[in-house]
Amino acid sequence: KTMVKHNNVVPNAHFHKKWANSSRGPLGVKVNLNQAQKKKSRRVKRAAKAAAIAPAPLDKLRPAVHCPTQRYNAKVRLGKGFSLAELKAAGITAAYAQTVGIAVDKRRSNKSEEAMNVNVERLKTYLGNLVVFKKGMKVEGTQVKGVVMPLAKPAAGIVMGDVEVPAESSFITMRKARVETKLDGLYKGAAIRKAKE
Repeated sequence: KTMVKHNNVVPNAHFHKKWANSSRGPLGVKVNLNQAQKKKSRRVKRAAKAAAIAPAPLDKLRPAVHCPTQRYNAKVRLGKGFSLAELKAAGITAAYAQTVGIAVDKRRSNKSEEAMNVNVERLKTYLGNLVVFKKGMKVEGTQVKGVVMPLAKPAAGIVMGDVEVPAESSFITMRKARVETKLDGLYKGAAIRKAKE
């Protein structure tokens, strides 16, 4: 082995490990040679599940929640499931909610009335648009793919149209002033020479 230059790590690579067994027992080295087949089988399973529950949506309805910690609590995102208090306010039970595609989170608690009212209205809107068919009925219709009732993005607080943009940027004004200051002496000298002639 050749020594490395400077204060670097001495090469000490282990390329002859026994994958199956060693003095310390099996090393548990896993290879991912069936990645393509697994990808295909997952896709086929997703398609089969979608066909089995059609026209019901694949995903469940989820609540609007605020992110934890002071840094992110202004951001609103989709949560795990509706709390029991929200379901009760909307007039449904947790058992029924799970049968009609509503996610339930028994551990979640409501800490503000405003956030609870938002989710109750979300539930009522969903239940108003919900159509329940008898089990085993063959129904034709389009299946909702993706997020059920996605959150609307809030309007931008600052609109760039409100800011007055000057005809000439302050950077260009400063550069011009810098050049004029630099050449001021040359201009004065030229004027003096011209006056002498």
